[in-house]
Amino acid sequence: MTAKTKTAKQNQSNKERKTPPAAKGKAVKKAPSSKAGPATKLSAIAAAARVLTETGREMTCPELIEAMAAKRYWRSPGGRTPASTLYASIYQEIKSKGKDSRFRKTERGKFAATGVA
Repeated sequence: MTAKTKTAKQNQSNKERKTPPAAKGKAVKKAPSSKAGPATKLSAIAAAARVLTETGREMTCPELIEAMAAKRYWRSPGGRTPASTLYASIYQEIKSKGKDSRFRKTERGKFAATGVA
């Protein structure tokens, strides 16, 4: 093999690497947009605060998880204990922010909104 042949093969492989996937005949699909959900994705704790504010009643974490999924504010990404994770997050916010927290504990396992945004 001569130096000229080797260079031509190298150039060919470089061209293949630089060609975008759509130009090679492969279709690039875009994810479908859903108009049904909220404009921005909420975190679990933000969705819980929103549900508690809208309902105006105290709820347990499993009830909150169910309500958040029903209203399409948030759904578990596949975790085994989303209610426990939410409980820990709410409890931590109450503990760290005190009176400025969005939540208040009404009784064992139940939380309500405080009205603080």
